[in-house]
Amino acid sequence: MKTADPTMARAINDRLALDLLLERGPLTAPQLRTLTGLSRPTVSDLIERLRAGGLIEAAGETGADRRGPNARLYGLVADRAHVAGVDLRRDAVHVSVSDIAGNPAGSASRPLPPSPDLCALVADAVTEAAGGRALHTVVLGTPGLIDPRTGRATDSGVPGGRPDLGAALRDRLGAPVLVENEVNLGAIAEHREGAAAGRDDFALLWLDDGVGGALFLDGRLRRGASGGAGEVGLLKVGGTDFCALLDEKAVAGLGDEAIAGRIAEAVFVLVAVLDPGLVVLGGALGRAGGDRLAGLVAAHLGLLSPAATEVRPSRVEGDAVLRGAVLTALDLVRDDVFG
Repeated sequence: MKTADPTMARAINDRLALDLLLERGPLTAPQLRTLTGLSRPTVSDLIERLRAGGLIEAAGETGADRRGPNARLYGLVADRAHVAGVDLRRDAVHVSVSDIAGNPAGSASRPLPPSPDLCALVADAVTEAAGGRALHTVVLGTPGLIDPRTGRATDSGVPGGRPDLGAALRDRLGAPVLVENEVNLGAIAEHREGAAAGRDDFALLWLDDGVGGALFLDGRLRRGASGGAGEVGLLKVGGTDFCALLDEKAVAGLGDEAIAGRIAEAVFVLVAVLDPGLVVLGGALGRAGGDRLAGLVAAHLGLLSPAATEVRPSRVEGDAVLRGAVLTALDLVRDDVFG
């Protein structure tokens, strides 16, 4: 085992302190010493270094009786950088902007006309949401397969869609743009703060204007060689595309039992091949069905597979794709700015 050199040790300590400030909010020097286990001189040097770098600032004082430097609170400079998350649907685009601390800083939504200049429309929505702020990173979620190596997208039915949308947006916005499959971003949100929090292995079945899936194995999102991992919507059941069995028209008038039986057909494939232990039902149908639908799917699945599998509805508040995009963008900006 190699010992970290002084430069590396400082970088590790700085990131540890910054992550604590992200998690807990403003802290005093004594609190940082207690939480990090670092010495008084090391924490003092760390604070001065981070202040000089424009990463933290004084954020008031504690209510201690004895006032002094040790009672001063230090917090992140939240405006140091901003990111945007984008949820591109087949009928609209939604944007959310956050500062580096994760605080919401702006939002915008635009409907998609039948034949839009998609790059211009998305860029305008992002610019509106940013409100004049420079953006460090933009993460965009969209239907379809996204090649993990090139970032190019397949045709997904989004009006005006183009395979090089990410590169075109980067040129237009002047900021790095990462394009990701929208269900993958929903899975990231579920893993971080939703129904799969604390689970290393799970599958997300997305039931919305399309049907898709995403996989987390050993705590990591699995995209597959071409970005198609988890795409159960491509399956055929009795010669019919699975997507067609669960679209809005197909389920209209069906009871929960019948819908659950159809969902279980796709869940069974995921369970039989991967045995994830947990399946999350996301998208509009999964959220609306709640615990009742999840329970019915679990019951149907129990008749098909001997593998014990828990089924839960999505627990992410609001737009899971948009939340996953923002979380991904925040990871990228923090790694770059914080080191």
